[in-house]
Amino acid sequence: MRIAVVGATGYAGMEVLRLVASHPDFEVVIATGESNAGKTVAEYAPALAGLYPELVYQSTQSVLDEDADVAFVALPHGKSQSLVPDLLAQDVNVVDLGADFRLKDAADYDEWYGAAHSSPQLLKDAVYGLVERHRNELAGARLIAVPGCYPTATSLALGPFLDRGLVESTGIVVNALSGASGAGRGTSDRLHFSRLAANAEAYGLLHHRHTIEIQREIGAEIIFTPHLVPVARGMLVTAYARIHEPFSSAQALEVLAATYASDPFVIVVEEPPTLKDPVGSNLCFVSARVDERTGWLVVMSSLDNLIKGAAGQAVQAWNVANGRDETLGLPMSGVTP
Repeated sequence: MRIAVVGATGYAGMEVLRLVASHPDFEVVIATGESNAGKTVAEYAPALAGLYPELVYQSTQSVLDEDADVAFVALPHGKSQSLVPDLLAQDVNVVDLGADFRLKDAADYDEWYGAAHSSPQLLKDAVYGLVERHRNELAGARLIAVPGCYPTATSLALGPFLDRGLVESTGIVVNALSGASGAGRGTSDRLHFSRLAANAEAYGLLHHRHTIEIQREIGAEIIFTPHLVPVARGMLVTAYARIHEPFSSAQALEVLAATYASDPFVIVVEEPPTLKDPVGSNLCFVSARVDERTGWLVVMSSLDNLIKGAAGQAVQAWNVANGRDETLGLPMSGVTP
């Protein structure tokens, strides 16, 4: 398959380049990076020099002149809406890593992203690329909307309990920690080393954009608070939900184990996962506890925000959509220490 990577100078786009290089079905024919057009990948991202010693970044619109089979689009939110229709019209399958096609209701974009969606007619065709929850829907998909990192970690942990009606669908609290790479390559005061180092900070209070994505995916009302912590990559989510009928921590773990028995990338663990456990892999670790004293379920999950939370999930979803082994090209182990 001839692969285009659009937005290949961002963290997620560079991670796509790294992963697809080891995929047996893929050949990268173009990588775009608007502000770095003309530079080689090796010059801009030395870590990729061994994989792409000669590949030169092109302008974004150049992808429409390339004979590609699949485009992995890793543009900032709001930027792929105008490009994806043209790619689809040229019979290019699209895996979009941004938020532009994750929600089915165009009104949600207006409310949560502050702008009207320019291609609302495509929302019904986009398939949400969370493989573990949408495997059957992905078969043959031409437009895949890769979930956000926070929604992935949260949905994989909470979803099995909401799907079974074991917890209340209102009053759910989700607290999450994320490494700085989740904010992308753009600079801001929050990402300056002198502020980030040895610090932790809540952001997006009460109206973070991923709130609506999580709610639509798990069918529940949540209050979501993300926190920026001074690590490069990684994500740790802890969520709390009221249980309906009493059940034990052991039974909660059994629910997770039964749900993910056939999913190679979800690892159910008895002890709470750490932020670092999955870093470097496409794995998501999940665990759960029941506090019998208060009647609350506590679920936990961790993943690498740039792999299972972005580029790895994109490749996994493409694999499933095209009937390939879903593990192709994807790391099954993290980096330790």
